[in-house]
Amino acid sequence: MNFSEVFKLSSLLCKFSPDGKYLASCVQYRLVIRDVNTLQILQLYTCLDQIQHIEWSADSLFILCAMYKRGLVQVWSLEQPEWHCRIDEGSAGLVASCWSPDGRHILNTTEFHLRITVWSLCTKSVSYIKYPKACQQGIAFTRDGRYMALAERRDCKDHVSVFVCSDWQLLRHFDTETQDLAGIEWAPNGCVLAVWDTCLEYKVLLYSLDGRLLSAYCAYEWSLGVKSVAWSPSSQFLAVGSYDGKVRILNHVTWKMITEFGHPATVNNPKTVVYKEAEKNPQLALGRLAFPAPRAAASPASTPESKYEIASAPVSLQTLKPIADRANPKIGVGALAFSPDNYFLATRSDSVPNAVWIWDIQKLRLFVVLEQLSPVRSFQWDPQQPRLAICTGGSKVYLWSPAGCLSVQVPGEGDFQVLSLCWHFSGDSLALLSKDHFCLCFLETEERVGTAFGRPGDHT
Repeated sequence: MNFSEVFKLSSLLCKFSPDGKYLASCVQYRLVIRDVNTLQILQLYTCLDQIQHIEWSADSLFILCAMYKRGLVQVWSLEQPEWHCRIDEGSAGLVASCWSPDGRHILNTTEFHLRITVWSLCTKSVSYIKYPKACQQGIAFTRDGRYMALAERRDCKDHVSVFVCSDWQLLRHFDTETQDLAGIEWAPNGCVLAVWDTCLEYKVLLYSLDGRLLSAYCAYEWSLGVKSVAWSPSSQFLAVGSYDGKVRILNHVTWKMITEFGHPATVNNPKTVVYKEAEKNPQLALGRLAFPAPRAAASPASTPESKYEIASAPVSLQTLKPIADRANPKIGVGALAFSPDNYFLATRSDSVPNAVWIWDIQKLRLFVVLEQLSPVRSFQWDPQQPRLAICTGGSKVYLWSPAGCLSVQVPGEGDFQVLSLCWHFSGDSLALLSKDHFCLCFLETEERVGTAFGRPGDHT
């Protein structure tokens, strides 16, 4: 495993292009485009204000930069660096901006969600979509890019409109049986749209492309409901993370629950492997004593290395007691993601913040638990194989595969705190992002991956 040098970064804005050739990063009002292989700067663009959001077009030919404070979007071309586009929403303001799947239209959401403006880069035409709903996830495109679903709020009721992306014609419009719709998500095959209600009411609704209600699912009543939702890549399963600390798996045939996964404070099953992160004790040289360095002289680079140890059942995990009288309590399943091969599901329960739970979807059982020394900030699957990268806001990155797991110190001057990460689509490299910097981590090729990961018996 190798690391690149460290580069400057602002607002965690760093993204690989969809074709994998380029890496875009932002430093305040500058957009830097690098070659992924050499990390040489290919283009340097200057925007009119500090960049708050970037997004590549699907064909990697254009990149948009949104400056929400100014109500501006600037678009840059990689093929023709002298060409650029500027979209000014004026007094309407701007709160969100994204590409359409064809990479030739930009959808801007105005302040207060009054409307969505669809700008065409080819014809310079403008279309308007009224009544977009202000919610966590109100726009969803099908994987093939043919359709867009939009959550709407009209006359104090929730609706969903389905548009054809090629000409923005309305295909279907239907109201949803929700009190306060919170999000929508297409199945990867584009046949089913999942709609979920506010956390105050447990409700997951499944609609066909033509607006028919296929099924409605409610696990319980009179308590906080849905917190996170994820489709499996095959579209066979829908995982619903709830505030009661359980993940419920719905099947695509009957849309009934086939199993539920709990996140207890103690892991009792001896067949479940529990890896606990532990600090390595440096070996002392003979005749030398180690004294702790004074605080002023302590180097930030001297972060202790860590390793994974296998714990014997029963294993108690660190839990967080929620503060009952505050909003957004730290309870429930806040993050979940399927591996690209459908074999595993990774979850994080907010009341057990240091642990990542990995479930075997074929056998519908808990497979592995990884408990970190610090709360887990982010995790993401390798797009090509069942390999999970985890970060906790410290100077290490953690990798798990069925072969074992690994803790890696990020080298370099000072303390590089990994706040977020993202994979290259090939799975060969990983961008590690800190508050003011980023670097690339280059992983072993597939033939050597078995030697890069410690086996369970190695305690690596």
